[in-house]
Amino acid sequence: MSKVLGIIAEYNPFHNGHLYHLEQSKKITGSKYVVAVISGNFTQRGDTSIVDKWTKTKMALEAGCDLVIELPLVYAISSAENFANGGIKILNSLKVVDYVSFGAETSDINVLDKIATILYEEPKEYKALLTTELNKGLAFPKARQNALMLYLNDIRDYAEALSAPNNILGIEYIKALKKLKSKIQPVPIERYETGYNDLSYTSDIASASAIRNIVKNGGFQPLKSLMPETSYQLLINQIKFGQAVNDLSVFEKQIIYNLRTMSIEEIANLPDVSEGLEYSLKKAVSMCNTLDELIENIKSKRYTLTRIQRILLYSLLKLTKKDIEVSKKQNPYIRVLGFNDKGKYLLSEAIKQNPRLEVITSVKKFLDSSFNKNLINMLGKDILATNVYTIGYKNNSQSNLDYTSKIIIK
Repeated sequence: MSKVLGIIAEYNPFHNGHLYHLEQSKKITGSKYVVAVISGNFTQRGDTSIVDKWTKTKMALEAGCDLVIELPLVYAISSAENFANGGIKILNSLKVVDYVSFGAETSDINVLDKIATILYEEPKEYKALLTTELNKGLAFPKARQNALMLYLNDIRDYAEALSAPNNILGIEYIKALKKLKSKIQPVPIERYETGYNDLSYTSDIASASAIRNIVKNGGFQPLKSLMPETSYQLLINQIKFGQAVNDLSVFEKQIIYNLRTMSIEEIANLPDVSEGLEYSLKKAVSMCNTLDELIENIKSKRYTLTRIQRILLYSLLKLTKKDIEVSKKQNPYIRVLGFNDKGKYLLSEAIKQNPRLEVITSVKKFLDSSFNKNLINMLGKDILATNVYTIGYKNNSQSNLDYTSKIIIK
């Protein structure tokens, strides 16, 4: 069989930088087929996707992806480690994927692999250094970076690699591959011009953050040159139809209501909540009317902005620590969002290679026939997330779209 490329992405929304990454990845690996595992209606940074998962699927298929699979919510809005674990487990379970490519600020695979090996093997000296850094009250990402730099003796190449967000995610992909003893080869693709969170843009390249910022400020004109034509039209249509959801603040009142009505024990059971944060959160939410006020009241050097936003999102979508722990041990299902002819063939080949693959093409059929309680619960979270997401629409806020929306076929 011809080479198959895997990509794990948010496509929030799909832009020229994503197209560059896709085309470069195919060129470097010589792959004929592309399978994309994409997050759904909410994202890893604790925010909303600007358009729904079916619109993102259309964007991906039009740009050259062949098979689009949803990354279940429990992975999609989790830590970088669990996000990567979920995506890699899906690609690995297909048993037809040869490569996984990812955007990175460092294209030297040896540097990224060295760091991933340390994180996977966790030598005693490194673990001791990490404990020391955490005891200083630092957030885990910063404490881990410091511990790695001390363990690696502060070599410049490693310092640069550890300070860049895409590298961190790439390292987690490599670590997940090692954990699964996967034969899939990691391929870093150096980012083109703009950074991950960079709000500036050139004539034709911008980060997804910059594009969402443009939309939020109502200045749509630059978008046409920053996105492939089809992606641009799909985004503009969703905005026009009142079915774009700019950010988490759309659900501000629901989040505040949920937290005010939750007990201390229930807040403590939210993922990422530890060290008594539940008390600070409960106190702050009783006095705040906006998410910005709430975040301002509870932020500290121990808790990054992204971690706090994820906690707020967990409260909105009713995720618990148990949901995350189960996801770490469970192989996820293959929720098919869309495909073209090549993707249909690729899926059939994957099923031949792995007949026990849990493939979802109909949510109702899967729920009626599956005996796996963990997967049923996981899918239930995806369904809930879509039902909550559509509340953010200005028009036609329908529920149960996971049951009624058809697979996108190009």
